[in-house]
Parts: sequence; structure tokens; C-alpha cells
Amino acid sequence: MQKNARADLFEISPQIIKLTQLCREHSYIDSQLYTKYDVKRGLRDINGKGVLTGLTEISEIVSSKMENGKSVPCEGKLYYRGIDIEEIVQGFVSENRFGFEETVYLLLFGDLPTPQQLDEFKTMLANYRTLPTNFVRDIIMKAPSFDMMNTLARSILTLYAYDERANDTSLENVLRQCIEMIALFPQLAVYGYQAYMHNKNPYNSFFIHAPRPELSTAENILYMLRIDNRYSPLEARILDLALVLHAEHGGGNNSSFTTHVVASSGTDTYSVMAAALGSLKGPRHGGANVKVVQMFEDMKREVKDWTSEAEVGNYLHRLLNKEAFDRSGLIYGMGHAVYSLSDPRANIFKKFVKRLSEEKGFTKEYELYALVERLAPEIISQERKTYKGVSANIDFYSGFVYHMLGLPTELFTPVFAMARIAGWSAHLMEERINEGKIIRPAYMSVAKHRPYKPLNER
Repeated sequence: MQKNARADLFEISPQIIKLTQLCREHSYIDSQLYTKYDVKRGLRDINGKGVLTGLTEISEIVSSKMENGKSVPCEGKLYYRGIDIEEIVQGFVSENRFGFEETVYLLLFGDLPTPQQLDEFKTMLANYRTLPTNFVRDIIMKAPSFDMMNTLARSILTLYAYDERANDTSLENVLRQCIEMIALFPQLAVYGYQAYMHNKNPYNSFFIHAPRPELSTAENILYMLRIDNRYSPLEARILDLALVLHAEHGGGNNSSFTTHVVASSGTDTYSVMAAALGSLKGPRHGGANVKVVQMFEDMKREVKDWTSEAEVGNYLHRLLNKEAFDRSGLIYGMGHAVYSLSDPRANIFKKFVKRLSEEKGFTKEYELYALVERLAPEIISQERKTYKGVSANIDFYSGFVYHMLGLPTELFTPVFAMARIAGWSAHLMEERINEGKIIRPAYMSVAKHRPYKPLNER
């Protein structure tokens, strides 16, 4: 095999190691200084409560309530435009409909659509599911990345070059760009994955299925991804539910806040969405569901009896003591920055996960997940001193669902992005409508002043 001419540039040379040490020495900040100067690291106070930095009408997270003048934890609630997410899900599930498209409409425009408005919006999305001529050949098939989030970001930034009004930040044009990206995200991610797999192994068939206008977003994802285009109604319904539950989660989540920060500079829509994608890619944000699946795969190898509370509990203790899996000391999928008693999204999802596990033959795995969900909070409380309760979050079950659906792990986080682009778009429009100052929090310098030394005296 011919050596990559740039291969040496990817090596960590002794010079890089030495320079890294300089970075470490001159960038380290004593953690006690954060307490001394009352710095809200991560824009959160010492109790984990977020610092109020903005206002929004798009969504609301409730994790506590006032009792006798004190804030106490409560069962988690999530509202989209003031409507309880549980009621939204119950509405379209009870009528045997797909819910993502009407959820996008609600987040963008503030009200649930009428039947006519919903049909018109679905038609609009279908019309925007068209990539520029030769885009797949010239952009997606060339230099495919092993990371689909990078592929998505590159494709979005490249679409800028195809847009004659790319820098137009008028509300009408930004809305047009957002709707187009909501429509195109599934294609860009799925096609990017197929190009990567073919490039990785040329013997893998490379196929491109154009989306069908009569299908929902969830159906089109499965239709485009599978070589035979086939999927069961339950598979499509649960993927649709996942999109609804991931579509938005308050203005303070990392990627939505990134959307506000970058948009406040006045930059173009494509740059805003690429920045949000970079945020979501992180394993502390959208990439967490991949970690959950990997953790359970390790658990299934290490634990002989998946029904044994003692064996599973012992593994969880080892996780927390950095003796198992990736030695991070974390039980992935357990706990949330805001929720304490429960994550409403996980509660909703769990009801449907069991049905899917029965259809796909994963009942034993489901029972293992349920056992971990029951044992983990108590074990964490034994091992850790936490300021709030711990419960399963949406990532705990979403990765398992994607695994049962046969989605490759490379697409787990992109599916999150296919949903969250709805929330980002709503926040981008909100930032444009209420444009104020550029978002610029204060940072205090703790470096000592010193004189400049001429080059020959250093």
C-alpha cells in the first residue's frame, strides 16, 4: 500500500509533546480561583442551576417546584411552545399519525397546524428534499469522512456556495434556509454514510435512494438507508417518536445556546448550523447515546447472568470506580444536567421500547436495560455525593432503539441532529427577531502582568 504523503504530519512528534507541555503549564488555572471569584463555570451555579442568560418562548424544562418557599425536585416536564410533550405525543400516537412534521411546525411558528397547514408544510418539506445537481458526486462522494457529523457540517457549509442569497439574514430568507436544511439533513447524513462505507470497502454496494414525497421524515430515513427500502410500521413510528423527543430541549442546552451565540454575531445561517452541529457532536451532548450502547456491549460480555442483580450491580460499581469499560467513572445514560427525579422523554420512550424489543427479538437486552435503570440510581447515591437525584435520560434508551432499528452507530448522533435542527431553526429565528447585543460573557484574567523581553534577552 502506498504511504500517504502527509502521514508524518499526523504523528505526535516529540516537539509537539514538548509544546503541549508548555500549553499545559501556561494555561492551567487553579480550581480554587473559580470559587474565590464566584465564577459560574459552565454558566451554572454551585448547585448545578443554570445562570439566566436569555428568554425564550420555544420550550421549557421543569425539574423542580416551590414548596414552603424552597425549591424541591419534581418529576420532569418538557413543554414545546407551552404544550406538554406528553400531550403532544399522546395526540399523534392515539390517531396513528406521524408527529415530527407537526412538531417542527409548532416549534417554528408557535401553534399546532390545522390539517390544511400541516399538509401544505409537508409538501413544502418534500419540495425542498432536492440536492443541487451533482452535489452527491462532487461533494459527498469525494473525501468521505468516517464521522458523519463532520460530513453533515461540511455539506452544510458547502451548500452556502450554492445559495445565491447565502448572506441574506432577513427573516424570510433565514426561514427559507432553515426549512431547506430540515428537509435535507436526512439525505446528507445517509448519503454520507453510504459513501464512507463504499470508500472503506469498494466491495460494499454504493446505492442512492431518492426520498419519496409521500413519506414522512422517519419513513424516508429508513427508506433511504436500507437497500431493500423496507421497514415495519412500528419501526417508522418509533423513529418518528425519537425525532419528536429530540427536536428541542430548552434554549440552554449546549447546541441551542451555540445557535444563539453564533447567530448574535450576525453571521449566515449555514455557519450557525455548522457550529451547532459541532456542539452536538461532543460525547457530553449528542454523542452520549453511542457511549450507552458501547457500555452495554461491554457489560453483556463481562456479566454472565444478565438477570442477576448482584452481577449487574457489581459491574455498575466497577464503572463508577473506573475499573470497567472506558474507565471514565460514568454510567452513561444515567443523570442529566437539569432533570433529577425523571426525564420525561425517557419515560415516554420506554413505553415504546419494550414493544420494539419484542418485535425485533431483543427482550433479554431490554430486561437488562430495565435492571440497570432500576439499580443505577441507588448505586450512584452510594458511591457519589450528588446535589440532586439521578434518573435515566433520553440517551439511555435512544441508542438501544437505534441499535434495534439496525441503524449504524455512525448515524446515531446524526439522527439526533436531524431532529434538533428543528429546535435550532426556531432559536435562530427567535435570535433574529429579537436581535440585541452580541453575546459576550465576561472572563476575568488571573495572569500576572510582566514586562516584554527583547528577543536577544530571552
